[in-house]
Amino acid sequence: MGSDTEKTIEIRRVEKGTGLARELLAFVEGFSWLEVKEHVRAGIAGWAFEDWETPFAALAGGKIVGMAAILKTDYYPLPEIFPWVSTIFVSEPFRGRGICGRLIDFANDYARGLGFERTYIPTERAGLYEKYGYGYVKDIVNYAGGVDRLYVKEL
Repeated sequence: MGSDTEKTIEIRRVEKGTGLARELLAFVEGFSWLEVKEHVRAGIAGWAFEDWETPFAALAGGKIVGMAAILKTDYYPLPEIFPWVSTIFVSEPFRGRGICGRLIDFANDYARGLGFERTYIPTERAGLYEKYGYGYVKDIVNYAGGVDRLYVKEL
């Protein structure tokens, strides 16, 4: 990991109908995260984001290499829990360069600017988000009946 690479990474909010939104859609169409690929693709293509919900893109040399989103709801029947930092994905060649953390920080700064005091991240894996300041809350059941771990971070 070179510090020059980290410096060249730019995180941007993606807005509806922009060239960046079209680029994000193409990026998602190339996802290796097959379990969520179609769901995320449909959400961006149909711009399923409401109110303050939005995706974010990580760019290296002007090319999207990662994404995240902040959402009111995620893949869980838990409407009382929000906002969710969701759909965190970094292309394999760019992993290990701090991009995931930068996307999460950007999403949290955005949420803090909206007046939120905490954000939530769901995951199947223990030990993934603790390094970004998230703490385990409880196990949660997703719409498919699978059990995931719910994490929270106080902003």
